[in-house]
Amino acid sequence: MTETPARPVVDVYVDPMCPYAWITSRWALEVARVRDVQLGFRLMSLYLLNKDRDIDADYRARIERSRGIGRIAAAVQTDHGPEAFAAFYTAAGTRIHNQQDKDFDAVAGAALAEAGLPAALAEAATSERYDAALAASHEAGMKPVGDDVGTPTLHVDGVAFFGPVLTRIPRGEEAGALFDAAVALARYPYFYELKRSRTTTPQFD
Repeated sequence: MTETPARPVVDVYVDPMCPYAWITSRWALEVARVRDVQLGFRLMSLYLLNKDRDIDADYRARIERSRGIGRIAAAVQTDHGPEAFAAFYTAAGTRIHNQQDKDFDAVAGAALAEAGLPAALAEAATSERYDAALAASHEAGMKPVGDDVGTPTLHVDGVAFFGPVLTRIPRGEEAGALFDAAVALARYPYFYELKRSRTTTPQFD
């Protein structure tokens, strides 16, 4: 008797403000429609990733400004679980990226409401209560791939890699084929990097 292969467990680690993570997350949803995978979203933090790095002042200001919504996301994930986090992330990401709303406080409040979550979670924006949980989630996403990368980070059955970095959202079978190729490369234990310069900007439709 041939055993049915287990469904691959796919976790995408994201920061709400990252446009590339947003595109990859929407691609992952397409993958789940055409491949039998167990998909989940988890939180990482561009603030923590870049805390001790020498980065551009404008970018530093952006990630500092997004710290509050990151803390709220950590509160959602910690107190209400991964499905609630996925709903919050989708609601927040649609506003931040598709609608270009950069008022993160307003975005967070609206996303909590859309996801059916308590409005009081917005208080986490200015609290250190969930910082340890955020750091733990961030480390879980980043430690397997190293600190010299960013977001998104994809974990498939325990194999973790940075990317794929996309500027368009693949749809249908194209999304599935890209997933197959990415996983095949990542599962080879001596494969580390495949990269080219970006010549297009993120597009979210």
